[in-house]
Amino acid sequence: MYQADRGTYKKETFTELFYHSCLGKLIIMAVIVAFGLLFANLSVPTEDDMIYNTADGISQCINENKLSKNDRIDDVVRNFTAIFTDSDSASIINNLKDFDKYNRLEVYRHTFYSTARVHNNFRPEGTRVAIGIFGIVIPTVSYNDIVMTVGPVRKEYNQKIIETNYDDEYFGTNPDLGNTYNTYQGDGSAE
Repeated sequence: MYQADRGTYKKETFTELFYHSCLGKLIIMAVIVAFGLLFANLSVPTEDDMIYNTADGISQCINENKLSKNDRIDDVVRNFTAIFTDSDSASIINNLKDFDKYNRLEVYRHTFYSTARVHNNFRPEGTRVAIGIFGIVIPTVSYNDIVMTVGPVRKEYNQKIIETNYDDEYFGTNPDLGNTYNTYQGDGSAE
């Protein structure tokens, strides 16, 4: 049998065989992921960057809340734009004086990212208010996460929270539904 392309046939090189094999593709993917993780590890924001950008995001959150009450989508848009903008430095100082009275900001560095958490009396375990990855700090703060004023929950210290003694009139009387649920017509004897 005659083959016209017999002379043009070549064996595949080792690199082509490696690239086309399943193991080769897995190794290439692992190398790409390893470089991505190495870059993420080297570009984690420092603690000072996290504190500055988180404080800026908190200040913008406080300013926005003073202007108008927002819904959740406004918080998301404000947090996204806070990545690329800085708030007025005078308002940062004034807002953070009020913020520091009742809240504590802590930064936690992880292997590939860092987080900032706000601890206060309302949420002692802390609430995440910023994420830092690839050198960018993304604030996720909501006004509900921070405590700006403290006031009494009850009027008096010894005031009962739940009233346990009720008058008989409080429950009202049972309505007369007629003979609807009383279907037994006998005289009460079992005979």
